[in-house]
Amino acid sequence: MSPGTSTTGRSDPCEWNGRVFRVPPGEHWRVSPEGLDRLAALGRLVAPEGQASLRWKRYEEEVPGRRISNFWPAQMFPKGKRYVVETAAKVLQRCILMTTDPGDLVFDPTCGSGTAAYVAEQWGRRWITCDTSRVATPLAKQRLMTAHFDYYDLAHPQEGVGGGFRYRCVPKVSAGTLAYCQLPDKTVLQDQPFTDRSKARVTGPFTVEAVPAPTVLPLDEVGEQEELRADDSVARTGPTIRQGDWRDELLKTGIRGKDGQRVAFVRLEPLPGQRHLYAEGETRPGEASAPGAQGTSPNARAVVSFGPDHAPMEQRQVARAIEEASLLVPRPKVIVFAAFQFDPGVSKDIEETKWPGVTLLKAQMNADLLADDLKRKRASNESFWLVGLPDVALERVSEEQDAGKFRVSVQGFAYYNTRSGNVESGNADKIALWMLDPDYDGRSLFPRQVFFPMPGRNDGWAKLAKSLKAEIDATRMAAYRGTVSLPFEAGEHLCAAVKIVDDRGVESLKIVELSQ
Repeated sequence: MSPGTSTTGRSDPCEWNGRVFRVPPGEHWRVSPEGLDRLAALGRLVAPEGQASLRWKRYEEEVPGRRISNFWPAQMFPKGKRYVVETAAKVLQRCILMTTDPGDLVFDPTCGSGTAAYVAEQWGRRWITCDTSRVATPLAKQRLMTAHFDYYDLAHPQEGVGGGFRYRCVPKVSAGTLAYCQLPDKTVLQDQPFTDRSKARVTGPFTVEAVPAPTVLPLDEVGEQEELRADDSVARTGPTIRQGDWRDELLKTGIRGKDGQRVAFVRLEPLPGQRHLYAEGETRPGEASAPGAQGTSPNARAVVSFGPDHAPMEQRQVARAIEEASLLVPRPKVIVFAAFQFDPGVSKDIEETKWPGVTLLKAQMNADLLADDLKRKRASNESFWLVGLPDVALERVSEEQDAGKFRVSVQGFAYYNTRSGNVESGNADKIALWMLDPDYDGRSLFPRQVFFPMPGRNDGWAKLAKSLKAEIDATRMAAYRGTVSLPFEAGEHLCAAVKIVDDRGVESLKIVELSQ
């Protein structure tokens, strides 16, 4: 039946098999009376006993599958969750297949574990994804780099993925096609492309971008510039309007350290008269401090330098903050550099600064501090994280086949012990991801080797190696699960960079110079 009253006889009663079937008011038969006669002749009408409805008989093979409703219960629960708010791949797959074609661009502003990018890559779509969480980014990177997919046949190989795939089609027999002797319609199954089982596919090349650091000009090239208002600043043009809030939050939560340790503050107040130091206060020792421990003691003076809202903390800020701290009386015992992002050279400057009796610390600020509504919903002890200094060793390779090349090994992070006040070497068991750029130009990191030490025996590179065992060197893939790089040659810039991400998502960069 179809809605609407017909004036051409389709609303008249139909007699079939000795029974009369009448049309409800306001409706009509879907096919003409002649079409009903043809369906009857083909044996395609059926009327269950005790029911006053006449239907056409259809077979399962003629209408395969089922219609998709707007209720998706089976797709809502992901398997093997990697992230606390991970979306099921089936949900993203259905959305992407309904709204895009191969070669289209998919944008996901809430990356999480990278499900949207993963599904887009699987189905031949281009993608862009982003996130403020430093935990999400390594998870998504590992998922994409170690993924493998089926290889789908191209509909027009000369046009590439943009030409679409070859899909399985099924005939769709309806009452109308039978009643009027028409050929069945064809339904293209957009989720069933033909697969070439002789080929396997991995994620294509992609780049990871961050908020770019502003270009720093020499002082003799900087002319007189109009000073920006405080809340218009995107770099160090003066205190931002949020620094008062950050100072209050730092006093309340302290800085989260390793293994549950915390740098706590007895007080934290504004520091007037300084341009790159914004607060000063006193640290509180850890409850488990051993008697006679060296380092921070009750009433140890600390000063804080906050980075800008929307740009990395630069080396120049670190240098000038240290200069200002050296002129303070009494001299501070701890200098905290807190920022949302750090320039690559900042870690190097902090690590190489030797100031007896003074400890320099890096604190990662939670991006939620930029949004008041998110800050109120977040646990109060996750605002500042202590960033460890990367412990990296460089050596020349002596093996004959790689003699003269270099190799780096990652020992882990050197963390500040809040109980003893000393910087202690850590271990590599909490490294989620580390990358090596053997020819670092001082601005952009281009990883040539990427390692995932933490995934289990059947995860990460091991899973990909198992899937592509006939195509790749399994021993090389095994090497990318450790903490020792493959041998590499010195590049044009005679500098290598090692970026390490720990299990909290905190990043740190170590720059090493390569001799000729």
